[in-house]
Amino acid sequence: MPRVEIGQRIESLSLPGIAGDFDISNLDGKRYMLSFHRFATCPFCNLRIHQIIQQHDRFSTNFQMIAIFDSPIDHLREHASQHHAPFPILADQHNVYYRKFGVERSLWRTLAGAFKRFPTVLYAMFAKGYFPSSFKGNITTMPLEILVNEHNLVEHVHYGRDEGDHLPIEMIVNFSHAKAPFDGTTQPAPISSSVA
Repeated sequence: MPRVEIGQRIESLSLPGIAGDFDISNLDGKRYMLSFHRFATCPFCNLRIHQIIQQHDRFSTNFQMIAIFDSPIDHLREHASQHHAPFPILADQHNVYYRKFGVERSLWRTLAGAFKRFPTVLYAMFAKGYFPSSFKGNITTMPLEILVNEHNLVEHVHYGRDEGDHLPIEMIVNFSHAKAPFDGTTQPAPISSSVA
């Protein structure tokens, strides 16, 4: 699968979410981050959502976070609604956008990440209560985070090296307040698809 590249244009993204259906066109003129996660009960993923929520007030009002999970929407509502997230949490059960954006999978990197970040997974489970109680989605999915400017152009892409490898919060905060270096006149290859 091709990787996302800096300068590519995000043309469309439409998915069901915890709070209702979501369409990326509603974010025209805003900066945003697309974050691709694993299954709904993933301890690393839920800890990341918790951390983003804790820092949400630091983001610009012209910035939106979008979290996407490899889970059926009913399963996602059951296990992620507890976050009461101030941003969309979406379900891509059929991996339409996981394929479109080249989200990676690796059993070896999953095992290596669990070993390397063992204290983090213990904290997520026993301090925060994010137990992997059921699995509806692929457990070998690696995180992908895409920072998109107000012209719908990709400015930064981070393919996680393991299941707990994410962009620093400070980098996301800084991006949310920045101005786009692109003027929107370039014509990179579009990334588009939709799910009924």
